[in-house]
Amino acid sequence: MTVIGADRPGLVQMVAARVADHGGNWLESRMCRLGGQFAGILRVEVAANRRDELVNALRLLEVDGLRVIIHAESGIAVGAPTGGSLALLELVGQDRPGILRSVSGVLAAHAVNVEELSSERVSAPMGGGTLFQARATVFVPAGVTIAALRAELEKIAVDLMVDLTIAPAKG
Repeated sequence: MTVIGADRPGLVQMVAARVADHGGNWLESRMCRLGGQFAGILRVEVAANRRDELVNALRLLEVDGLRVIIHAESGIAVGAPTGGSLALLELVGQDRPGILRSVSGVLAAHAVNVEELSSERVSAPMGGGTLFQARATVFVPAGVTIAALRAELEKIAVDLMVDLTIAPAKG
């Protein structure tokens, strides 16, 4: 499910309580506060005979200003893709429009999937303007080498005036 609303204390507790109260099990989640808003995606499992009960309880959160969008899985196990590897991509440079469009274009052209992405704008040290920083974990499919991907990314890094690194993820 996806949850979105104006940030305030207690939002995670509201969702977690409804999941637990209706026999659900919290499997995984990614949540954050961004620009005064709270957004999260999460996976829960619940017995089929309690699904509608849980969905109705979650929909009542909209009265409290938290929009809940439910995406039902078919019951088929969803796992990590096979035949590839994870890599960590880091980028920093002077902020300007189109940086992520260019980088994600290279990734898409090589069928590289973005598993996780975070980015921010920060003040450059010594009053040097605004920097754009991004960090992504990507899944590089079999048949695509990190070296080849790095070479393609380095070509656009020059035009974008960013420092960009990509290396196998540790762990």
